[in-house]
Amino acid sequence: MNVPDDLLYTEEHEWVRVEDSEAVVGITDYAQSELGDIVYVELPEVGARTKQMEPFGTVEAVKAVSDLYAPLSGKVIEVNEALADHPELVNKDPYGEGWMIRIEIENPAELGNLLDADGYRNLIGK
Repeated sequence: MNVPDDLLYTEEHEWVRVEDSEAVVGITDYAQSELGDIVYVELPEVGARTKQMEPFGTVEAVKAVSDLYAPLSGKVIEVNEALADHPELVNKDPYGEGWMIRIEIENPAELGNLLDADGYRNLIGK
């Protein structure tokens, strides 16, 4: 199971890459493997606001639909449009081409509520 050391994680299996005052968000390798083949991703519009640990979209796999939870509060400044036509990118490259949204971080203190890589590995038992 791939758990990059340079990311932060939620207990709901989202990852966060902090880039200055922005955060790139997706779901973890563990999450995509548990879901199986992803067939649809519903993401918010650019300009929408996220609130930490509240749903911002859904991911639909062959067997299940799961909510996506915002790891941070802020404003959505970019959405991965490629996922509309190619949701399988989440399975193939969850930390790269399968990213979901980019958020302008509203409250940097919320980063303290997230797990580091070791904490996430402990959560998933890896």
